[in-house]
Amino acid sequence: MGFSQDNLKGFVLALSSSAFIGASFIIKKKGLRRAAAASGVRAGVGGFSYLLEPLWWLGMITMIVGEVANFVAYAFAPAVLVTPLGALSIIVSAVLAHFILNEKLHQLGILGCVMCIAGSIVIVIHAPQERPITSVQEIWSMAIQPAFLLYVGSVVVLVFIMIVHFAPQCGHSNVLVFTGICSFMGSLSVMSVKAVGTALKLTFEGNNQLLYPETWFFVLIVATCVITQMNYLNKALDTFNTAVVSPIYYVMFTSLTILASVIMFKDWDGQNVGSIISEICGFIVVLSGTILLHTTRDFERSSSFRGAMFRPFLFDFHQIILINFVL
Repeated sequence: MGFSQDNLKGFVLALSSSAFIGASFIIKKKGLRRAAAASGVRAGVGGFSYLLEPLWWLGMITMIVGEVANFVAYAFAPAVLVTPLGALSIIVSAVLAHFILNEKLHQLGILGCVMCIAGSIVIVIHAPQERPITSVQEIWSMAIQPAFLLYVGSVVVLVFIMIVHFAPQCGHSNVLVFTGICSFMGSLSVMSVKAVGTALKLTFEGNNQLLYPETWFFVLIVATCVITQMNYLNKALDTFNTAVVSPIYYVMFTSLTILASVIMFKDWDGQNVGSIISEICGFIVVLSGTILLHTTRDFERSSSFRGAMFRPFLFDFHQIILINFVL
């Protein structure tokens, strides 16, 4: 895949974003631990004492910086290029968790991280070029096509079921519940972020897109999705090992985001079969790396959180396949 000037800008911004976001996982979890130790109520069971913890806010600011960089990256490069680079955040968070949180990352876990990166590189190399977009109304016309409306409707129904039914029953024993909610909502937020980012880019170039109501509708969708993601990501981080949450969230989020992008922006139209197969193989490599990270997870708890901080959970390969391909 040839790199245009805009693609290069998006590439650099995406790498920077992943580094900030990966570090924010660790900072926020340190804040969550402090808040839980002080109040006795964890975020995973409905506590909000972390909002008074400065360290959690530092992690939040770090994440915001990363998200802003990510936001700008989507204005310059296609989602199939920007999104897979989130694999770097897995490496950052897993390594920092090993040294700072004492969440041990074993040799197979390191191999899993390498596989995640290798798979992402394959995806990036074979990612299609994005067609130029001249107005937010053009994006709106893509968003209201029947295929994408079906995707949105399916996501809304699945998220509602997970929040109402599965989260109370098995949210604290199965990592796929909280991360699934984040990932489904994240796929919609990325499509809206790309719309808003493109609108701002065109506005700065002299073609004002802020006059159109579609721009502000996309802003509303972004705000709704991000708030939901933040809430359930906090629950996932507070309940499960960071080295497990990060890669699972990455695989699900990336898979669903690229699926949404393929449906909405028709990224694979015009690509040859070899490139598409290569991208799928990249996904399989990333998925395999995630399973390695899971199988080498370490549930060793600190003395103050023994028996309460991390709970065993089932993680079935077929469950991932179901969530990633149910749509």
